[in-house]
Amino acid sequence: MEQKNENKSEGRLDISTSHNLSSWDLLKLSLRVFRTKPTRTILTVLGMSVGIGTVVFLVSLGYGLQYILIGNLITSEDSLMTLEASYPTESGKSIDIEKVSEIAIVTGVDKISPVSEFSGELWSPGGTPGIVPVTRVIQYSYFKFAGLTPDIGKVFTDSEPGIILSTQALKILGLPPDQTSLKREVYGKVYFPNLDGTNDEVAISKLLISGIVADESSPPIAYIPYLSTEREPTAIKSLLIKAVSVDFVEPLRDILDEQGFLVSARIDLVNQARKITNAITTVLMVFGTAALLVSAIGMFNTMIVGFMERIYEVGVMKSLGATDGDVRNLFLMESLVIGLLGGLSGVALGVGGGEMINYVMSTLSQNLGSKALTLFITPVWFVVATIVLSAFIGIIAGAIPARNASRLSPREAFVRK
Repeated sequence: MEQKNENKSEGRLDISTSHNLSSWDLLKLSLRVFRTKPTRTILTVLGMSVGIGTVVFLVSLGYGLQYILIGNLITSEDSLMTLEASYPTESGKSIDIEKVSEIAIVTGVDKISPVSEFSGELWSPGGTPGIVPVTRVIQYSYFKFAGLTPDIGKVFTDSEPGIILSTQALKILGLPPDQTSLKREVYGKVYFPNLDGTNDEVAISKLLISGIVADESSPPIAYIPYLSTEREPTAIKSLLIKAVSVDFVEPLRDILDEQGFLVSARIDLVNQARKITNAITTVLMVFGTAALLVSAIGMFNTMIVGFMERIYEVGVMKSLGATDGDVRNLFLMESLVIGLLGGLSGVALGVGGGEMINYVMSTLSQNLGSKALTLFITPVWFVVATIVLSAFIGIIAGAIPARNASRLSPREAFVRK
C-alpha cells in the first residue's frame, strides 16, 4: 500500500507545472478582442491607420516634391560636375580661343564645351521665315554638360547633325510644336558680330529638326552644331567646364573667379534645392507625427479601458495557473496586433491616396500635352520603418496595462470586481 502511494506520489511529481503560453496561443487569445469588443477594436485600428496614413501621405508628398525639383536639375551625372563661366555682360568681353586653351590645362579640368550665341534667321519649307533671337552654336557635348534633353525627339550628334528648337522658336517658324515637326528641313543664317559693330551673315547648312524643348515659358531658342556654319564662330559667349570629379568643382570656381569670370554650377542649385525640400519634408513629417500622436493616445486609452474591464478575467486566468508573464504577454500581444494592423492599413491608406492623386495629376498633365507627373513617392525603406514604428507604438501603448495586469493577484482581482 505504501509502495502504491509512493508510486502515485512519484507520478504526481512528474506532471508538468509549466503554464507558459506559446506565441501562437497568445496570438489566438489576443484576437478574441475582435469578437468580444469588435466596434471599439476596429475603431482603434482605424484611428491608428488614419494617423499612420497621414504620416505616409505627407512624407510621400515631400519626397515627391524633392524628386520633381531635384530631378529636373540632375539630368545627368556630368552636369553636376560642370561649371558655366562667362564674362559679365557689362564688360563687353567675349572669350577667345587662347583663353579656352589656357583654361583647358588647369588642374581638375576634364573637358570644355564652348557656347556661342547669336541672332539668327531660320526658315523651313512650308513654314514662314523668322528671326530667332537666341541661336546657340554648340558642340555635341553641350547637352551632357548642361543637362539638357529634348522633351520630344533626341539630341543631335557629330555623325548625325541636326537642330533643336524650343516651342516658341517653332511657333515663329510656323511649325507645330509636336512630333510632326521632327525631321523637317530647316535652313538659315546667323549674324556674327564684327569689332566695328557690323554683322556678317553666315549661312547654316541644311539641318533636320532632331529634337524639341517643350517649354512654353522659355524664349525662342535654336541649338545648332558648330560644323553647320560656313565658318567657326568669331566669339564665344560662355564655357561649360566639366571637372574631373565633384571635388574639383570648388577649386575651379575659385580659379575662374580670380580671372574675372562669372561662374555658376548646377551642384549649387541642387544643394539649395535639397535643403529646401528637406525642410518641407520635415515640416510635413511634423504635422503627420502630430496626427500619429493623437492616434497613439487613443490606442493607449483603449488599452487602459480594456484592462479595467478585464480585471475579473485576469483573476480567473491566474487562478487557473496563468503566470504573471503570460498575462503581461497577452496584453502586449493584443496591443502589438492592433498596432501592426493600424500600421499596415495606414500604409495602404497613405500610399493608395498618393497613387490616386498621381493618377489624376498624370492624366490631366498628359491631356494638356505635358509629361506624366508623379507628385507622391513613397520609399520602400520608409514603408518598412513605418510598419516597425506602428508595432513599437502598439507595444508602448500596451506596456502600462500589461504591467498592471501582471501585478494583479487573483484575490485583488475578485475584490475589485
